[in-house]
Amino acid sequence: MKVLQEQKNKARRNFFSGDDTLRLIVEETLDGPFLEYAKQELLAFGELCANEIDERAKHTDREGQPSLKRYDRYGEEISEVWVNEGYRKTVAETYGTGIVGYVHKNIPALGQKGNYTYSFAQGYLLSQSEPGFYCPVTLTLATAYLLDHYADHALKERFLPHVCSTGEIPLYEGATFLTERQGGSDVGANVVRAVMDGDHYRLYGEKYFASNAGMCGVAMVLARIEGAPAGSRGLTLFAVPWRLEDDSLNGLRIRRLKDKLGVRAVPSGEVEFDGAYAYVVGDPAKGFHYMMEALNLSRICNAVASVGIMRRGWSEAKEYASQRNAFGKRLTDFTMVKDTLGKLAAKLHVELAAVFDLIRLFEKVTEGTASEQELILNRLYIAMMKKETAEQAIHFAHEAIEMHGGNGYIEDFVTPRLLRDAQVLTVWEGTANILGLELIRLVNRYDAHHVFVQEMRKRLAAIQEYSLTPIVASELDKLAVTLEHFANFDEALQTYEAKTLIQRMAWLYESVIAVEWANRHGGKYEKLAEIYLEETWELRQVGGRMKTVEYFDEIV
Repeated sequence: MKVLQEQKNKARRNFFSGDDTLRLIVEETLDGPFLEYAKQELLAFGELCANEIDERAKHTDREGQPSLKRYDRYGEEISEVWVNEGYRKTVAETYGTGIVGYVHKNIPALGQKGNYTYSFAQGYLLSQSEPGFYCPVTLTLATAYLLDHYADHALKERFLPHVCSTGEIPLYEGATFLTERQGGSDVGANVVRAVMDGDHYRLYGEKYFASNAGMCGVAMVLARIEGAPAGSRGLTLFAVPWRLEDDSLNGLRIRRLKDKLGVRAVPSGEVEFDGAYAYVVGDPAKGFHYMMEALNLSRICNAVASVGIMRRGWSEAKEYASQRNAFGKRLTDFTMVKDTLGKLAAKLHVELAAVFDLIRLFEKVTEGTASEQELILNRLYIAMMKKETAEQAIHFAHEAIEMHGGNGYIEDFVTPRLLRDAQVLTVWEGTANILGLELIRLVNRYDAHHVFVQEMRKRLAAIQEYSLTPIVASELDKLAVTLEHFANFDEALQTYEAKTLIQRMAWLYESVIAVEWANRHGGKYEKLAEIYLEETWELRQVGGRMKTVEYFDEIV
């Protein structure tokens, strides 16, 4: 029995233990007792995500999706959302790790706070099994951020401890309700009304795509106070409890839950406000500004979820190819398969490193220690990497399906769910078009193209003697010229070129990071950088070296 149990334990997967890039990121970013604590906890959470949470995610997606119960047996409106018990267990276990709470309060074992790097490392592991649930975690992170940074003392005392609960008090998951039918991405068109009633307000109107509806304890809602100006400048941010102190609904109802293609774990609904009690957060004139800050946080979460799906897709493809025989050979004996897995390995490593590079900058922004140029770079990096990672998540899911052949299209495997869940990541927190507009704003208002080029040149200068640096420096020179032209285009031409250009900027940023890692760590990271640069900038000539095949054993 003991031998069987040991074999069973060895068979348990772990999303953290085999991820060398993530391990190095953690070791280079954290230090002291916090580093040892984080590695231990990530190892434990990596095992939980790869096993129990993964099994529950499959059940939730196929059989245990959230459902709406609008009325009780007496016909009274209750707007309750049912979720299965496995999902509830995942909620308790995940928040219990401090994925949200320890960003804002001390870790008991250390007597110090965690940080976003640690939280996002947890989110990356979680997203390999349950990217749908990482949406409520994202919303709760955003809610905690807004309360901690902008709420007054009374409001913060009322809600923040619950939003940051790790099990010691009842948890209030968060939500951010922006989208209305007539507006969509045009938040300035929002019409939900806020009417003063004593020392608080009452909300009236509808939010059309409200994720975590029915599960959140408090929602952050944009609404327009009567008499406020039109457009985004007239929006105020409110904290809206889902239920009142007597546990009754707070003047709101869920009209219906959305029947979504993927991320089925998260209940997304249409929510109507009919006199809901609401409390102003911060300056009433800065609601849109506050929510855009939270949106940037959510965009990082989106990128983290994307690289999580990329990692799971690549892992599934590698595992299947290593076991599957065809035409008398293992799939990994075929040149084309080695090439596919090698290119995916290079892109995954570089993209993960890039996402956590921008997270380090985001930490400075949240701490209030970032310079004016760093504030511009923070917004730019987030827009670039949100777009690139979301599109790559779909690509990796597609490649994983193709590697499995017909099996990849069958719901017995995780690959169909990866593709369905990945697809929403290009839409949530801003489509490619919206992110292209962000680039235009940053270039036209803040000369972000100059800031970006200067920063990339500075980073390359620090490794100018390294053999791969000239490749990236050459591409940067070309990009710098294109950016100068772009800055002088008229509005129509800028919008036409923006998406292509923001992608090239993401590639350049990733290329700098690839070379930095190769210079710092050598070994397989040098080989991964060679492959990344060759594939990204189309450097290989037909008939040239097959580096993905030569390096396969070391990088895959």
